[in-house]
Amino acid sequence: MISFRSNTRLYQTLAAKAYARNIQYRGSHLLHNFASAAFGYLYACIWIGLGRDHSLGDYGTIGMLHYITFTQTSLWVASFTTMGLGIPQSVRTGQIALDLMRPVHLFAHLMAKEWGQIAYQFLYKSIPIYIVMQLALGLTPIDGGRTLPLALTALAGAAYMAICMNYMMGISALWTTESSWLYWGNQALMNLLAGFFIPLEWLPGWLQTVAWASPYPFMLYAPTQFYLGKGDPVLLLGTLAWCAALTLLCMLSTKALRHKVEVQGG
Repeated sequence: MISFRSNTRLYQTLAAKAYARNIQYRGSHLLHNFASAAFGYLYACIWIGLGRDHSLGDYGTIGMLHYITFTQTSLWVASFTTMGLGIPQSVRTGQIALDLMRPVHLFAHLMAKEWGQIAYQFLYKSIPIYIVMQLALGLTPIDGGRTLPLALTALAGAAYMAICMNYMMGISALWTTESSWLYWGNQALMNLLAGFFIPLEWLPGWLQTVAWASPYPFMLYAPTQFYLGKGDPVLLLGTLAWCAALTLLCMLSTKALRHKVEVQGG
């Protein structure tokens, strides 16, 4: 058995390799940044127009511009993760059998790689998009940036939840020939129930109930509320609870995955 210390070094290496692989293409990824910033700016312009005739609740026009800036920035950490963590492709090629034979847990192995991907996207996508939108909209960090630490803490939890959800979606490839619809369905729910399009409190009451019964509000809405200085620290307990619940589901899914592969002959 590999010691915990050796496993830690292994996970660090996997994350570093994933980061290094992406950094080779940072020039071509500038197009993604431009498109994402342009979309965010156009979305902000819509709210500027609406703000001329409506008060926009407790947010106001400036508050909504900050809201859009942070949510658009956070997508690259909490939403745009690797589809199924690459498991569907491994299933199609048969690589999944070898992955399960490694002396490390499949979830920990793939999670370490994805953290490297997320670190790259945060540094080379989220931060540049944030800066561009701040400059384009004439904004400055709220409260001199003092709201950022708590917001980034919640965002780290959101990134972990995204990893867990993609892991389980990837594992579904053992039972279906096409699992990409789960990924795109998850993206649609993320846009609606996580508060990307509009703040959750503006949704119909029944839809708010549905949203808060899911992990989605803690993946985008809660970090954004912390950034705006409106978030109750108790929301972090919700983030931790969902992280724990999704981790348990990932462990159970892995057990089912191993059984499925063994039944089919490995």
